[in-house]
Amino acid sequence: MTESKTILRVAAKGDGVADDGSHHAGTAPGDKVHGDGRIERGAHHIDPCCQHFGTCGGCQLQHLDENSLRDFVTSRVTNAAAKEGLAAGELLAVHLSPPQSRRRATLHIVNQGGRPLVGFREAGSHKLVDMQQCEILRPELFALVAPLRQMMARRAGKYSVDAELTLVDQGVDISFKNLPVEGLAQTETMLDFAKGNALARLTLDQGYGPETLWEPEPVTVSFSGVPVGFPTGSFLQATADGEARLTADARDWLAGSRTIADLFSGLGTFAFALAGTGKVLAAEAARDSHLACKMAAGISRKPVHAMHRDLFRNPLQLDELNRFDAVLLDPPRAGAKDQAELLAQSTVARVVYISCNPSSWARDAAKMIAGGYRLEKLRAVGQFRWSTHVELGSLFVR
Repeated sequence: MTESKTILRVAAKGDGVADDGSHHAGTAPGDKVHGDGRIERGAHHIDPCCQHFGTCGGCQLQHLDENSLRDFVTSRVTNAAAKEGLAAGELLAVHLSPPQSRRRATLHIVNQGGRPLVGFREAGSHKLVDMQQCEILRPELFALVAPLRQMMARRAGKYSVDAELTLVDQGVDISFKNLPVEGLAQTETMLDFAKGNALARLTLDQGYGPETLWEPEPVTVSFSGVPVGFPTGSFLQATADGEARLTADARDWLAGSRTIADLFSGLGTFAFALAGTGKVLAAEAARDSHLACKMAAGISRKPVHAMHRDLFRNPLQLDELNRFDAVLLDPPRAGAKDQAELLAQSTVARVVYISCNPSSWARDAAKMIAGGYRLEKLRAVGQFRWSTHVELGSLFVR
């Protein structure tokens, strides 16, 4: 009879890794996998809290207890660092967002058998899970699932619609894609839906870009007390608590810096957090986000100068970088390869690097360390609870 295997850890894609190196889906550290495939649960394997777990592709790790989940998020970051030979001076406690804290999500809506299905897709499939429960979404977002289903039930024929939901200062902002609205009756149905659910804004994208159908007052999101106009589809940190953790670290790590460059600044999440005693340059390529940040800086009179600049095609050069005491960068998943190479040659004293991709971060970090920086602090952040997606904050000091 084949001997059982013990699961030692969870790999990057969520499979448990046994003591012989084999991978086993749906297992947790301490589980035993027997020769007949039977899984004997260990102390870290718990019952998932959502009825859709195992089918819905939104979560991969609900079977892990809190300690194992923290270990997984931390190891995703430390393993990426180790592959590049990086060692942090201080590994800070991991931050995990709590259940029901996700403030943005895209739900899919299809007509199946004459009735609308609303939810996330199954893992590795285009099939849709008709959402009856969700333990990751903010309650304000989940409360709209049933009304969405009711509204779409009035439509005949095939459809495949994306509904992007975001919690903003005024309530919930919904943007629909691939939802044709023709004639007075359909327009009134959409307006009734917006009014009846007290939406902050309702936007339609029928192939020509977003068009606002309902917005009682200008939609904003607030960063460190500064309301900023929120263009449809703009980037926003997944959870408010995750954003608060990252901005608090950035303020602490860059305290005393008089001039700071915030690169890939988006709407100004970090720029407004850092605009205290120092001046901040906020550089962003997306025009709508840049203009929203610029307007908010003017109205609030914060020392933030917004610059419209594509940092992939035109990163800050050495003569520009060397004017700053500190730099914060929060690039997309691809990282900031060219900007990191220039930072490695600069005289910037401190760099805070926020990342949603530990692999590209580690690649860029290695270049900076080769140029004379040391990795002083590192914190793993799990904003996408129960998923394999991990973020981080880091401080480099020259």
